[in-house]
Amino acid sequence: MIALQKNNTVLRNMVFSALLLTLFSLFGGLIVERTYTLTKARIIENQRESLLKQLNSLIPPSQYDNDIFQDILQLPPNSSLHNRVNSSVFRARKQGKPIALAFTVTAPDGYNGDITLLMAIYYNGDIAGVRVISHKETPGLGDKIETRHSHWITHFNGKSLYNLTDKQWRVKKDNGYFDQFTGATITPRAVVKAVYKALKFYKQNKELLFTPSVENHHE
Repeated sequence: MIALQKNNTVLRNMVFSALLLTLFSLFGGLIVERTYTLTKARIIENQRESLLKQLNSLIPPSQYDNDIFQDILQLPPNSSLHNRVNSSVFRARKQGKPIALAFTVTAPDGYNGDITLLMAIYYNGDIAGVRVISHKETPGLGDKIETRHSHWITHFNGKSLYNLTDKQWRVKKDNGYFDQFTGATITPRAVVKAVYKALKFYKQNKELLFTPSVENHHE
């Protein structure tokens, strides 16, 4: 009889412990989910603010009056920009007239892989600016494409297909216009090539890229 009571007590304790553990697990899961939701929202907001800061460094806010985050066109992957996923085109307008646009471009042939760029182009085809979003280039050599290490990438400002010939869209080592880095030619060569291809893509698709009604545009 005593043994039976003892077994019942042990069983009740086991059931209670299991229930308690289940409640803790559910409660913990709710906390984790809530934390993830809040953190995700904050991360998205931080990314948006960071992107807006980059966009405004290329296209000054004084030059447009529309909501650049609402006037967006989605581009599917294409061989000209080397984007492997859909990319957003941010269009800047003033009083309804097109001013500039910005989109991401990938240089697939960097020294250590892809170099992702944010490129802004004025409506007339002049480059408003180019900035590096991500890369894996060698520190101290290839990373001079970043503005914090060098002003090299700002040399694209104002350049276009109209003020440089096709042959000039190369580094000086290849008889082109743009400087290369001492001890690192592959990185700047890849960036120049990617920017040039993006300009040609823009020239071929200029009006479509600024048309609000365009939803899916292929090459």
